[in-house]
Amino acid sequence: MKEQINQLMDVVAGFSAQTAEELEALRIRYLSKKGIISELFNDFRHVPNDQKRDIGQLLNALRDAAQEKYSYLRTEIEARNCVSEQSDMTRPADPVGLGTRHPLSLVQNEIISIFSRIGFTVAQGPEIEDDWHVFGALNFAPEHPARDMQDTFFIEKNPDILLRTHTSSVQTRIMTGQQPPIRVLCPGRVYRNEAISYRAHCFFHQVEGLYIDQEVSFADLKQALLYFAKEMFGEATRIRLRPSYFPFTEPSAEMDISCNLCAGKGCAFCKQTGWVEILGCGMVDPNVLEACGIDPQKFSGYAFGMGVERITNLKYQVKDLRLFSENDVRFLNQFQ
Repeated sequence: MKEQINQLMDVVAGFSAQTAEELEALRIRYLSKKGIISELFNDFRHVPNDQKRDIGQLLNALRDAAQEKYSYLRTEIEARNCVSEQSDMTRPADPVGLGTRHPLSLVQNEIISIFSRIGFTVAQGPEIEDDWHVFGALNFAPEHPARDMQDTFFIEKNPDILLRTHTSSVQTRIMTGQQPPIRVLCPGRVYRNEAISYRAHCFFHQVEGLYIDQEVSFADLKQALLYFAKEMFGEATRIRLRPSYFPFTEPSAEMDISCNLCAGKGCAFCKQTGWVEILGCGMVDPNVLEACGIDPQKFSGYAFGMGVERITNLKYQVKDLRLFSENDVRFLNQFQ
């Protein structure tokens, strides 16, 4: 038997298989329950006692060598088949070009980066919201005419559930979930039931900011927005704040920047005024703080919101908002 085992060791060392079928045939012949090696173990009981130790060690070595060689061949065949399956010979010879980030993502990430440098963190929230977080907590009375400012998509059969019209709903969730100091930036997609044209779309993107702490003033708001404008559009950028109205801020303002195309001298883009509106802002209304469980006698804060598409238009002079959502590769390739 010793001589037979040594011969089989040479056979195992020379095992080769090019296909899974050939490998399976080797396994059945040598390693199966009725294979050659199993038969040798059955014959082992007839070996004289003085030889059992040496023969047993040889048998174990033979079995281990056969199993190791089988595993090696199986791994080799599987790897070869995997490469073969991944190789698509019908693909064109030219390499596939790399893509780029969408222009809205580029601008949104830049906005987040600017405000993160002055302590703002990012907060996210659901796009399908309830009426209280979108309107009720933000000082919109049930019959308030300001609700008509935002033509809303309501979920059918449940008028209390809607697609958020602004990311201010994230701010209400933050305010009801924690106490000041709060300094968050809320980016995301919002929805309004508007006719689609080169100037408007039924969905777009916003970035809103909220800062609440003790003794926060309008001067703090102005300084933060001036810093943002200079970082985004250049050191020479000027800002101006015009009185406005929002239900959730008091006082409220619209912020303009000096036109970055004509340097404030007047052109077609800024309608010869030298100024371009980019965002709305104001001090958080005490009623909003109180509705969200924050003491308006102790804390104050400011909020602002801007459309990402609006900022992207100013930065890249994109004339048609529909280009942002049509996935035209010719348009997207300009931002590589």
